[in-house]
Amino acid sequence: MPYIFHFPDIGEGIAEGKILEWYVKVGQTVKEGDLVVKVETDKVVADIPIPRNGTVLKLIGEVDQVINVEDELVVLQLEGESAAPVAEQPAAAPAPAAKESAGEESFGVVGTIEVDNTGDVMPAGTEGRAATGSPEPTRVRATPAARVLARELGVTLPGLAGSGPDGRILKTDIQRAADSPSGRTVPAAAPVAAASPGALRAADSGPAVTEHPLSQIRKTIAARMSQSKFTAPHATTFEEVEISRLVALRAEQKEGLAAEGIKLSYMPFIFRATALALMANPTLNARLDLAGNRVIHHHFVNLGLAVDTADGLVVPVIRNAHQLSIRELALQIDSFAQRSRERKLTLDELRDGTFTVTNYGAIAGIHGCPIINYPEVAILGIGRILDTPVVRDGACVPGKVLPLSLSVDHRIVDGGDAARFLRDLMALLANPVSMLL
Repeated sequence: MPYIFHFPDIGEGIAEGKILEWYVKVGQTVKEGDLVVKVETDKVVADIPIPRNGTVLKLIGEVDQVINVEDELVVLQLEGESAAPVAEQPAAAPAPAAKESAGEESFGVVGTIEVDNTGDVMPAGTEGRAATGSPEPTRVRATPAARVLARELGVTLPGLAGSGPDGRILKTDIQRAADSPSGRTVPAAAPVAAASPGALRAADSGPAVTEHPLSQIRKTIAARMSQSKFTAPHATTFEEVEISRLVALRAEQKEGLAAEGIKLSYMPFIFRATALALMANPTLNARLDLAGNRVIHHHFVNLGLAVDTADGLVVPVIRNAHQLSIRELALQIDSFAQRSRERKLTLDELRDGTFTVTNYGAIAGIHGCPIINYPEVAILGIGRILDTPVVRDGACVPGKVLPLSLSVDHRIVDGGDAARFLRDLMALLANPVSMLL
């Protein structure tokens, strides 16, 4: 009897994922632990291993299709068992020239899911369906994204050749047809209607608008930011600290550490100072538990590092940052930043943070109002280092100023708590030798 492998629960409350790549094909022999599919979740890209030995009879799901935990993924003929015949799918009839039926807009229980121009999504109800006495209406095989674009550009789907798997029509096919003089068709009896904004495009400049599906990461960012902003009343305090000594110390140490393969930016110093300031100001290193009517103070500092990636913001966590040296912090920060952009983080590296630091100044920006990484109660924003005059010993001299922006959950962090944390943080950054002792 065939073994059916389901999309497993890989932890951290993940309920769904998107298929990015199949590593196996029908007829291929697999061993326990072999990777069969790459799936993008809202937190990581995970390679899913098969738990049994056998031969692949069927792969369920297309690239870019969103699947839920416990959905069927692979049908496997177990090793040592006789192969069961796999039902042949009836050949599809030629596509009719008539208008698409209304039923062609049904794509599973969550409605139409748009994907990019290389992916395609099968109707959820058609996979593995048994043949009945009455033939079903012939369907035009096209991705949801292709259907949307076809409506916008006035391209008729029936009769259009697709370049996707099994002749499925992709967005690139629609665009190619739209660019062809004979690609668009307008029914003769159709009344003239005002063009929608999405259908307007300049003759030689491409479409006026484009649509892109939300990635799993972007959907999670949207949900988490909304939850934080509408749950925790934010209050933001701004400060500036003169860091000429820190700039000089980094310059002294940078070359020597580079010879050891260690990239020394300002972030290890900022992380070290932040961790020490949090240990002295535990109100900002806490979590509010309204259900339990309590505030939970952490006696350790797990610092989240906000990393800007092509796929969106990712926040890996440096555990026990208060116990790490500048050298150790530099190694972890560099490793996390690189692996975040390569999407090689594990779930364990993305959880249990107690405070987050975001360095938008590495790109641009002086001050900001960063949104708290809920359920944490504070976040520190780092701005661009400024060359500016400062007063030192009564004289105006050139200086280096680091802008700081601290957002706190005002339900449990008062203005005085935020000010004391910034005071301690600024003292450490202004005199960096003190954080090395």
